[in-house]
This record gives sequence, C-alpha cells and structure tokens, in this order.
Amino acid sequence: MLAQNTLNSARRRVSSTYVLVALIVLGLVVQAPVARVVGASARLQTGVTIFAGVFVQAVPFLALGVVVSGAIAAFVSPAVLQKVLPRNESAAIGVAGLAGMALPGCECGVVPVARRLADQGAPGSVALAFMLSAPAINPVVLIATAVAFPGEPAMVAARFSGGLATAVVMGLLWSRIGRPTWMLPRGGGHGHCVSGRTRWEVFTEAARHDLLQASAFLVLGAAAAAALHVLVPSSWFEQLAGQMVIAILVMAVLAIVLALCSEADAFVAASMSTLPLLPRLVFLVVGPAVDVKLFAMQAGSFGRRFAMRFAPSTFAVAVVCGTVAGYIFLGGAR
Repeated sequence: MLAQNTLNSARRRVSSTYVLVALIVLGLVVQAPVARVVGASARLQTGVTIFAGVFVQAVPFLALGVVVSGAIAAFVSPAVLQKVLPRNESAAIGVAGLAGMALPGCECGVVPVARRLADQGAPGSVALAFMLSAPAINPVVLIATAVAFPGEPAMVAARFSGGLATAVVMGLLWSRIGRPTWMLPRGGGHGHCVSGRTRWEVFTEAARHDLLQASAFLVLGAAAAAALHVLVPSSWFEQLAGQMVIAILVMAVLAIVLALCSEADAFVAASMSTLPLLPRLVFLVVGPAVDVKLFAMQAGSFGRRFAMRFAPSTFAVAVVCGTVAGYIFLGGAR
C-alpha cells in the first residue's frame, strides 16, 4: 500500500512537471503568431494588458502565501490551536475566528486542517469558524487588499470585519442548529498537508500543491477580469452600478463561479473599477467563504449532506455581513 501511494505521488509530480514543460514549449512556439494577432486588435491589446497587470500584481502575494502555508503545514500542528481554545463554545468560536489570521494560504489548505481539528475533538462549530476565517482575514490577504486598493484603507477594514463576522456568525449558527451526524466521522478529502514523512517533504508537497492549484485559479481570474473589460460593454457596468442590490447579488454569484484564490481576488475586484466599492467588497467576502471548489472539498472532507446545508447558509451570511461591513466602513453604497 505504501509503495502504491509513493508510486501515485511520483506519477502526479511527473505529470504536473510534464504539463508545465509542455505549456512553456507551446508558449514559445506560438509566441510570434499570437503577438501578431494581439497587435492587430486594440481590444485584445487591452485584454492582454489587464490580464498581465492583474497577474503580475498578485504573484508576489500568492508566492508568499504558498511558502507560509507550506511552513505551517510542516511545523504547526492543529493540536496547538485545540489546547488554547476556551472551554466555552461561543468564546472558542471567537478565538478560532481570530486564529485564522495565523494560517496564510489558499482555501484548499484550510479545509483539511479544519477536518483534523474536528477529528481531534474540537467542536464542529469551532473548526468551521476557523475554516472560514483563515483564507479571509490572514495577513497576506489583507496586505494584498491594501495594495490592490491604494488610497482606500477602509476596504481592508471592511474586508477583515466582513470575513471575521461571517466566520463567527456561521460558527454560532452551526453550534445552535448543526448536528454531528451531518458530518462524516473521518476526513476523506485532500490530504496534501499531511503527505510526506519528513517536515521538508510535507512543506514541499503542501507548497507545490497550493502553488499549482492557486496559480490555476489566478490565471482564470485574471482572464475573467480581462474578458469582462473587453467583452462586456461599459454601459452594462454603469447600469449595474446604479442598481446596488442587483450589483451585490451579481458580484456574490460571480465570486462563487470564479472560485479565485483569496490571495489574488482583490486584484481582480480592483480591476472592476466601474462598479462601486460595496459590491466589490461583497465579492471579496463571499469568495473565500463559499465557491465551487470549496463546495467540492467540503463535500469530500465532511460529506455531501454537510456541504448541501453549509454552503447556502454561508452564502447568505457572507452577503449580509459583507453588505453591513460596507455600510459601516465604506460609508454606504459607494
């Protein structure tokens, strides 16, 4: 069994390496014809410029988050958090929410950590509060938000408050209505944070996994931001900006569909400059809490029954918390 797992791991590494090399070779081959096509179209030039701007701005924060996430996976045990949690469940939920600041990294690294917290005896509500807060309020995400929105420090405070409120409210809600039977007794999802025998193996595997997955979603998000600028008429955004409720709901749904890494989503939101800050803030609060990739990972780690109950509730709470935080810190619908 161990030999088979080692072989499968080696195959995955070889496969990802081959794909990366193939993409680099393909890029070199098609570079000249693609450059000619882009140079002949002003709209394509605009799209490429926006894509490159979003991608280049986000890469340093993505790399930092991946390194820190890998280090925490290798050197920090979830048991440490369990030891410092208060006995009172409501207080423990608040502490777990704030403890999310200690785990920079992609959402994919937080789900298995939350699963291990629950397996080690932490209340489910506490593990879920930590799972929601870590990708939303960690320092890398907040710094990236400050860089993406220069001159708007209130966006950082609003994102922190909205993300933390979503985590705490969902934790308290789950402690009241959640049932242990709604969660699978054992985790069966992504285990990259515990793979490998040595700390170096754990670090490299976790960092490699997060880098590949988060980079893929960053490319998707940058491409989506460019496409929105090139394909969607600016008049649509102007009309959407005048209908705040619809704009908030559209951006919330867009956050679910795009499934961006929380370390890069601020740059995508900043590129949608035609929209007011409030719907873009909701986009940033909803994204780290619930999206299509998180739904799949939560279903794999906690069970489909859990995901079917947890995701819709989280979406509603995140929209409300993001909107309230916007009105408090941004001064209303702007």
